[in-house]
Amino acid sequence: MKAYLVLSDGTVYEGESLGAEGLTTGEVVFNTGMTGYQEILTDPSYAGQIVLLTYPLIGNYGINDDDFESDSLKPTGLIVRDACESPSNWRSRKALHPFLKERGLVAIQGVDTRAITKRIRSAGVTMGAITTGSPDEALDVLRRTKDYGETDFVYSVTTPQPYAWGRSGKEALDEDDGSFPRRLAVIDCGLKYNILRRFAAVGCRSLVFPATVTADELLAHDPDGILLSPGPGDPARLGPIVETVRNLLGKRPIFGICLGNQLLCQAIGGRTFKLKFGHRGSNHPVKDLRRGTVTITSQNHGYAVDPDSLAGTGAVVTQINVNDGTVEGIEIPEAMASSIQYHPEAAPGPWDSRPYFVEFVERMGEFRR
Repeated sequence: MKAYLVLSDGTVYEGESLGAEGLTTGEVVFNTGMTGYQEILTDPSYAGQIVLLTYPLIGNYGINDDDFESDSLKPTGLIVRDACESPSNWRSRKALHPFLKERGLVAIQGVDTRAITKRIRSAGVTMGAITTGSPDEALDVLRRTKDYGETDFVYSVTTPQPYAWGRSGKEALDEDDGSFPRRLAVIDCGLKYNILRRFAAVGCRSLVFPATVTADELLAHDPDGILLSPGPGDPARLGPIVETVRNLLGKRPIFGICLGNQLLCQAIGGRTFKLKFGHRGSNHPVKDLRRGTVTITSQNHGYAVDPDSLAGTGAVVTQINVNDGTVEGIEIPEAMASSIQYHPEAAPGPWDSRPYFVEFVERMGEFRR
């Protein structure tokens, strides 16, 4: 079946239907990772976006039962050059096409992903639609669709109810058996499961709360530290969450990841801005200004922190992106807080940043002592 990718300026790319039939809209972004499509498809930070994967063959190792980062597919659509019909991997349980179809995700293959990527790099991210129907009708729907930056996606992906993450995964808050030396409170703005897995591996039982949690509600559980999770959308629209973070500053050690970095910076008076085409991939070099080292990181964000806005806030920029010089990490010594703009849980991506989990757990121990 034919399918069409329609961009907001009226450009149409003809390809083949992949996954479910129908029409979907979203902000078209690209990810340069060679692997990790299952993690990308279940990453809440992609809510409201149609993801283009630049690697030409997608699905060659199939879909397995272990690499989900949330309980559902989060992007609104998917664009690939070629979807593998016969995956080969011992963990594979399903090919990409039937997986997308049963989950109801509209996708397209057989288009020139290089040309679309170059267009986005030149003109910036754009709204788009994928349809198995009329491209003219899709364009009409697209022109009546809200721009990506006009929707607060965090509230659609956050957990509806608090829960804990123990040795076997999700569990009730009151199921604590006392086997973890530390308790971590997490504000879920679009949490990935591997963040919780990594903290469990270094001795933390995570207590996960909706993005609407208040500072008092969170502190009532007497955590050893607080994590500000990644998530989708424009951070400048999240005033209530920023206020919660502001009320938590100095009360416990705080660590922010991706959107969490932007929330922390806003809480002390910083500002954010939208990048032309974002950072999405698993090979972004980041320099640590204190150590003089460079690590290769996994990233997925369309906004960044304005470094000039941090002047006089008490924050110190600790890391920068080697490619474009944007802020990749800060520290607020007086508030026991720090954050990074990339994804240390490496799902998907390199393991270079995993030590940050251990460092934060050590900081929580120092706070308790």
